[in-house]
Amino acid sequence: MKKKTATTASVFVLIGLATAAALTYGYWLPVLREYFVSMQGRNEQADTLDGDTADPVTDTPPGHDSSQAAESEDSLHLSPEARQNIGLTTAVASRQDFTRTVAVPAVVVERPGHSQIEITAPMTGVIKNIFIQEGMSEQPEDNLFSLRLTHEDVVAAQRDFLKFLQERDVIQREIDRLKKIGTDIIPERRVIEQQYQYDKAEASIKALEQSLILHGLTPEQVETIARTRDVLKEISIVAPEYEEGGGGQNIEPVYHVQQISVNRGQSVVAGQKLGTLANHSLLFVEGQAFEEDAKRLVNAMNSGQNLKVVPVSGPAAQASDLKLLFVADHVEQQSRALNFYLLLPNRRVDQSGDVSSGSAFLSWKFRPGQRMEIQLPTDETWQDQLVLPPEAVVVEGPSAFVFKQSGNHFERVEVRTLYRDKNVVVVEDEGQLAGKTLVMSGAYEMYLALKNQAGGGVDPQHGHSH
Repeated sequence: MKKKTATTASVFVLIGLATAAALTYGYWLPVLREYFVSMQGRNEQADTLDGDTADPVTDTPPGHDSSQAAESEDSLHLSPEARQNIGLTTAVASRQDFTRTVAVPAVVVERPGHSQIEITAPMTGVIKNIFIQEGMSEQPEDNLFSLRLTHEDVVAAQRDFLKFLQERDVIQREIDRLKKIGTDIIPERRVIEQQYQYDKAEASIKALEQSLILHGLTPEQVETIARTRDVLKEISIVAPEYEEGGGGQNIEPVYHVQQISVNRGQSVVAGQKLGTLANHSLLFVEGQAFEEDAKRLVNAMNSGQNLKVVPVSGPAAQASDLKLLFVADHVEQQSRALNFYLLLPNRRVDQSGDVSSGSAFLSWKFRPGQRMEIQLPTDETWQDQLVLPPEAVVVEGPSAFVFKQSGNHFERVEVRTLYRDKNVVVVEDEGQLAGKTLVMSGAYEMYLALKNQAGGGVDPQHGHSH
């Protein structure tokens, strides 16, 4: 009886456990499965260690290439897409001489007396039309303004000019009439007297022609007055011809309207400024050096040596080699600076579109007021070394290195820098890098990728050579 009771109790216990297991399997089944999987992995690892032995020299497991481990530390593989993403560029390194320079401030300025042309009123009048806008490009003989004449002297000169033209015509007709009658009836003295009056009228006409030209009319306008026998009520003021010589440079000059100084309907007097045209195809770069640089500047000028000029706000790739034109003959009182000037050929970079007059708005690469830096050479020179851009050399603590290309692989090579500034780095070369293809930009991004490849964290600012 007791045995049957125990058996019945055991059955109820098993049923209870099964019921509990069925209700809670979502909790204990994943844990149990993970345990068995881990045990299976340990058994497989033990079987592998029992079958292989480690290399006693390199302590590297069999089947592992030690050269690949070294490659992962000092070399990097980049796909063409990755190279484009970081803006990587390469070039063959070559040795050259490098002279250290010092940067002096400079600014682009206009050429006094040549870059600006003032347009003035040739005579008193009223501005009738303005055909230009500021910034517009213009060519010689293009119409700029039209002026309605109110100058009393010009009006009087035109009136007298027409009067003498009429008198001359009357006298000429009288001479012709007398000549037809003949000297048998008309005394020859009368013909001579009429010829004398004709000469007087002709002399007055010539004098008035010159007077009108001096007042600002062109010979063509004077001829129009004589042909039409009508006074000239308004005149057109046009752009002048280009300056001859162009500063000795093979450049294409072009005017642009820099300023308009009058309004329509405004009365102006002779000589009053109407506007300003500018020709910025040739400008100056005005540098400011110290007094001790005077000898170096004069030597550069006499030897015809060009100086490198770099825009302050632009990349070093926009540097220009310019001719040193002259050095000022005095030192500025306030700044104690010695000014010197370089000739800067300019070029048009944009024309925003045509307007109704057929002209176009104009933009120049260099503008007066733009800040520049001029590199003055010093006596410190490195000969037969590598000269690289700063983007090609990465500094990591006391070390510096570059990347040498071999196909899609890039190897890090430690180098010694002799000199560096914001534009160049001079690297000592003993023959291992000359003639090799080196990374010229994107080296710092490759340094970050190399660090990540090695599995170590990297400070984004550490070793940044920019």
